[in-house]
Formats: sequence, C-alpha cells, structure tokens
Amino acid sequence: MSSSPDTQRAMTAEQARWFADTFDKLVSGVGRAVIGKNDVVRLVLTSMLAPGHVLLEDAPGTGKTSLARAIAATVQGTSSRIQFTPDLLPSDVTGVTIYDQKTAEFTFHEGPVFANILLADEINRASPKTQSALLEVMEEGRVTVDGTSHDVGRPFLVIATQNPIEQAGTYRLPEAQLDRFLMKTSLGYPDHASAVQILQGSAIRDRSEAIRPMISLRAVEDMSALAATVHVDPAVLEYVSHLMEETRLAPEVRVGVSIRGALALMRAVKVWAAMNGRHFVIPDDVKALVRPVWLHRFVMDPEAEFNGASALSVMERILADVAPPQARQQGA
Repeated sequence: MSSSPDTQRAMTAEQARWFADTFDKLVSGVGRAVIGKNDVVRLVLTSMLAPGHVLLEDAPGTGKTSLARAIAATVQGTSSRIQFTPDLLPSDVTGVTIYDQKTAEFTFHEGPVFANILLADEINRASPKTQSALLEVMEEGRVTVDGTSHDVGRPFLVIATQNPIEQAGTYRLPEAQLDRFLMKTSLGYPDHASAVQILQGSAIRDRSEAIRPMISLRAVEDMSALAATVHVDPAVLEYVSHLMEETRLAPEVRVGVSIRGALALMRAVKVWAAMNGRHFVIPDDVKALVRPVWLHRFVMDPEAEFNGASALSVMERILADVAPPQARQQGA
C-alpha cells in the first residue's frame, strides 16, 4: 500500500487490513514496556491517531512515564516529561525568548512541550494559568511567544495525569478544559500474572529502551489521514446524535455532551473501526468508545451526585434506552 494514502477516497478493505496489522504491531511494541495493559494502550494509540490527547487519572507508580516513552520509541519519536508543581510558570512549559549578547538578537529556547509524546504529570498541581498554557498548545499545535508562532510538530500527543489522592493544593481542571481531552481513562494496577512478570524483570529500569521503532513519524501521519477516510453510515451518525441529545436531557446532568464531544467521538470510532480491520464504522465501535470519550465531559447535578448518580450510570442508561441501528446500509 502507498505510504501516502489518498484522503479523498474512502478506505478500502485492503487498507483496513494493513491498518489493523500495523496497529497491532504498535500495541505489541508498547506492550513490551507496559505489561498487561493492552486495552489502555489501544485507547491511547487511538487518541494519537484520531488525533487527540489523553487524561489519565491514576495513583503514582502505575507506569504512566513508561507508557509515554514506549509510544515515542515505537513510532520513532521524541518524548518529554513535565512534573507540574504550583510554582511552574507557562514559560517553563512552552519555552522562552532570551537575548543573546554575542549576536545582539533574541532567540527562542524551546520548552519541553516540543516533543511528539509529552507526559504532563499531575497537571492539576499547576496553577490555572500554566494549565491554560498547555491546553492552548494542545488545541492549536503551536506555541506563540512574543508574537512569533512555533509549531510543536506532528504527531503531537499529550498524556496528562491527575492523582486521585492527596488533593490538597491542587487546582481542579475546569469542565471547559476537560472537554479538550479526547479521552479520559486509567492504567490501574497490573493483574497478578503481569505483576509477577514485571517483578521478574526488576533489574530493567526502563523497558522502553529495548523497543525498536515500528514505523516512522510520517507513517503515523499517514495512518491518521487514512483513518479519517473510514466510512460512517448516516444511520450511525443518527445514533451518535441521539446519544448526544439524551445526555443533555438527562435530569441528573447539568451540562451534557457538546458538539465538540460528538466530533471527538466520530474521529475516535473511525480509528477504532480501522484498528479492527474494517473500513466502515458499526454501532459497537461507538459503544466501545463512548465512555472514555464522553464521561469526563458530563457536568453532573450536585444533588443527583449526592443521591448516588454518576456519569457512568447515566451513560449506561442512555445506551440501554437508545436503540442502535440494526444493519449497515451499503454504499461505503
């Protein structure tokens, strides 16, 4: 298959098989460093190809840094890590312009955000101003300093983390900023068998160092462009629209899913379909991703939450009430 897919044509069955095979190789490569978490790895890689960014809510020591490094190594990219603290400044993230006395000119020194895979560790510990600086780069894909724009490059994936414990001194991400993350998920602790395997290799401090690149950065961009050509039947679009509307009508929800959230879901399900070797989306793709893509976008009613309601319980009810289309119309 061509390394530069024609984005004007719908994906073919042959291209879908190539996409699925390549995706599985990426998952296998990352899985050498992040053991027993292939489901989460698939979600994160889907976000990268959608493209979008991921918010992980995890306790310390679950392998978030290893995940970022492993993905960067697998796609022949660069990675960096920012430990967010209350005194972190926006320039510590984006970079700063410095006057060079020798040349009598101002030069821009890139910040850690200039990487293909960026781990923003404990983002909720930084001030809202610093959070906004990162979220702006996530949205625009560039940094503007002193009126000059600097592209951060492609692909660009931010894996931001929140620590669910030790909330003292943290700044909760506003709902409008949470909406900019394509997905929210969790690595969690490994199961027993995976933990034993990790302990057996305790002498290896960084498993990502042994990972060899599977594809080039250009190929990642080609995969992303190819995924955008996956066919979506009008019946599936109707299904997603009905689900979105129901989140707004639910009495337990103060603010439901926005059109940006629906568009994010559509980008993600196209990648998910191709990852499964299909050149068309089916309702099961929507059901598989609606939770990680939508749940963090809900603004729940406080009284409903006090009475035991949750975004998950509301979404489960909506999925049960809204009937999916039963058959895919031909015409892909």
